[in-house]
Amino acid sequence: MARTLPDRLAERSGRGRRFHVEVVSEPFTAGTEDLSTLTRRIMDRGGEGNWDVVVALTDLPLHSHGHKLVVGLSHEHGLALLSLPALGGFRLQTRARQAVEEVVLSLAGPQATGPEGPPGGQPLRGPFIGRLAPVHPDQVGEEGIADLRYVVSGPRGYLRVLFGMVRANRPWRLVPGLSKALAAALATGTVATVNSTVWSLATSLSTPRLVIATVGSVALMIGWLIVDANLWHRTDEVSPEARKRAALYNASTVLTLGIGVVVCYAGLVVINLVWALFILNDRLFASLTRTPLHATEYWTLSWFVASVATVGGALGSGLESDEAIRAAAYSKREQERRSVLRDDRGD
Repeated sequence: MARTLPDRLAERSGRGRRFHVEVVSEPFTAGTEDLSTLTRRIMDRGGEGNWDVVVALTDLPLHSHGHKLVVGLSHEHGLALLSLPALGGFRLQTRARQAVEEVVLSLAGPQATGPEGPPGGQPLRGPFIGRLAPVHPDQVGEEGIADLRYVVSGPRGYLRVLFGMVRANRPWRLVPGLSKALAAALATGTVATVNSTVWSLATSLSTPRLVIATVGSVALMIGWLIVDANLWHRTDEVSPEARKRAALYNASTVLTLGIGVVVCYAGLVVINLVWALFILNDRLFASLTRTPLHATEYWTLSWFVASVATVGGALGSGLESDEAIRAAAYSKREQERRSVLRDDRGD
């Protein structure tokens, strides 16, 4: 974004203005999600850097008056705080670029320093408007530094933030992060594919039973990963907002692990199918199961063996280190947040 942002801002702002963008990566949000605290940190950091405009982006979900914050701006101090999960899990690069452009133009515009004062009610454009976007302005408390906030609310807003958190976690990284579990699953699948008892079971199972086996094995794998690596988020606070935040974190954990495990499951189906096509003998299979070996039998056997292998992979996941699983299942900021919470509890 930093490479293209200066030219795009200069083109949109007109008046021959030039923009220089500097990128700094620091754990501003580790250990706290209080908006006023975060905003003051950003304001202090901006003063140290002598910047005209400071836009802070985080992949942690932030909250404002019971809603999920998208962006908070302070025209007086020339700073903004943008929560990436609130932009959703799809077209994140485009939405983030549009949001940053709108925020910078709003903060750097003449209206931000004019005699009229900060334009707290001036609406933003881009990803902040649209009939399908559950984004709307939010009230700004007198104690806050920001003079303009946008939030998402309701079920659609909840799903938007949830998918954004999953996108930030990058669930596809879970596949290489579970190398030992995958090795155990592949070994289980290899042995099961040449087992005549498994052949008989696979040919006798109906589609609903195969679906149940799939759901059960995937759920077992997800549950075992959560328990073994202590991924379930617990809160000591009793406020409804804290409980909702904990539920959001846990939902993102389950969904992140679910996507990663399903990807592994699909890979096991393909590998087992290739192995079955190479190793099975149609005459031996028919003589033992009294069912001819056709494409349906290959597919059914590979499907059932993938479920069996996933259970074996769940046992193999216990060989993985907790840190390796957390690194695969969480974004960097989320790892920092959990590390700080763990240290605080230890102290």
